[in-house]
Amino acid sequence: MESVRAVLIDIDGVLTVSWRPLPGAVEALREVREAGLAVLLVTNTTSRTRASIAGTLADAGFPVSAEDILTAPAATATYLAEHCPGARCALLNSGDIEEDLDGVTLVDAAGTGTAPDVVLVGGAGPEFGWAALDRAFGHLQRGARLVAMHRNLYWRTDEGLRLDSGAFLAGLEQAARVEAEITGKPARAFFEAALARVGAGAGEAVMVGDDVESDVLAAQRAGVTGVLVRTGKFQPEALRAADGTPDHVIDSFADLPALLRGSAQR
Repeated sequence: MESVRAVLIDIDGVLTVSWRPLPGAVEALREVREAGLAVLLVTNTTSRTRASIAGTLADAGFPVSAEDILTAPAATATYLAEHCPGARCALLNSGDIEEDLDGVTLVDAAGTGTAPDVVLVGGAGPEFGWAALDRAFGHLQRGARLVAMHRNLYWRTDEGLRLDSGAFLAGLEQAARVEAEITGKPARAFFEAALARVGAGAGEAVMVGDDVESDVLAAQRAGVTGVLVRTGKFQPEALRAADGTPDHVIDSFADLPALLRGSAQR
């Protein structure tokens, strides 16, 4: 931790819940920035664009701009450009994220009959009904690739845990006998893209998240120090059942500056 130059931070459940700041989060982020550390917010959120997220966070007092945010949709656009350029994509997602899908050709939004090359799955919401899922299943049977922005099973709101697209994704994979290509967390490529954005090596970065598997252990597999917070979707049973152990567990993001200071002193 003495060599930390950059901090990667999940948003939902770490800095905010239902877009409202968690206690001490604004002040802690300011302290991290004042310490001279590079900061990048890395999120699987698929309901808003980077600009919208930045505006909401800035209004709440967080010192961030759109350039400080890497979303799963933005990472997906880069992935598609590299791995299947020019592909026609059928998007199944809750929320308007087209601005962050720069260069991606979207088709079949309402079952127009246009055959896509890729079924692109984002975050879950009312759009994930039987008709939409069955249409996606049909595309996969006809040979379309399955690309998903994440595998999150649920996320935390101020009303409790809500079901996310990972549950539906598992069903599509099993029914169509395909394996999804993941572009957001926990994909290693996502963390590598984040490190490239901040100009830091894996051993010089810390990842702070509330999802022990997708945020913390996935970052550790990429060589990044993992810090789990006991806010958001954190559940003790998920930590006990995890495939590994976080490098650090803290009560909330408000405790991160003290963790960084203490490690530096040691």
